[in-house]
Amino acid sequence: MQRYFVPSSGWDDSKVVITGEDVHHIGKVMRMKPEHHILCCTPEGDLAKCEITDITTEAVTCQIVEWLEEQKELPASVTIAQGLPKGDKMEHVIQKGTELGASQFIPFEAERSIVKWDQKKSQKKITRYQKIAKEASEQSHRTTIPSISQLHTLRDLIALQASYDWIVFAYEDEAKSHSFRSLKEVLTQVQQGQRILVIIGPEGGFSEQEVQTLKEAGALAVRLGPRILRTETAATYFLSALSYQLEELG
Repeated sequence: MQRYFVPSSGWDDSKVVITGEDVHHIGKVMRMKPEHHILCCTPEGDLAKCEITDITTEAVTCQIVEWLEEQKELPASVTIAQGLPKGDKMEHVIQKGTELGASQFIPFEAERSIVKWDQKKSQKKITRYQKIAKEASEQSHRTTIPSISQLHTLRDLIALQASYDWIVFAYEDEAKSHSFRSLKEVLTQVQQGQRILVIIGPEGGFSEQEVQTLKEAGALAVRLGPRILRTETAATYFLSALSYQLEELG
């Protein structure tokens, strides 16, 4: 059953009103009619089975049939802080990261980031990423959409440390070392309900100064397996491993 994320302004007691691009999708792409059923998600993550009662070019009106209980979110909240990569790699990170359960994405400008954003480009990118996260949430049947933050610096990320139970960063030198901290060492200690900030560098990795800054702030350098991963692969690896640890083994 097709699902849609409806902002709080679209909910009114037992009625749901859908506006925006989803109207075209429901009426023209899915070719739905009155009496067809869809799933509607609230901004808080609640889910309702709804019956379409009216479709116009401006809005789709639905009646709530029943509230459903679904648990599709990761047991721990994961924020992916991604060093700005080249091309459309950030879109890949957000799409796949959303499918695997990330709750937030923070793009940040690292010392070795080749890409630079100005204010105009930044807002355009964020809007694009929000759309990708929404579509990926619908496709993967999530009940919430990950948030996309404005561009950060490493200093901004460090300032967030009090909001997280764990801060880790993927460091390629851990993969080369004989005495390394494996991801398993961290994941086996993560508890349900905890918050994790995962910091991933751009194509060139972290500078020595950035590594020192992160370690001094208490962030843990971890190895994501024995192979060196591309920047757009690292978040997928982490989220997959966490899902297996908390959802499959747990």
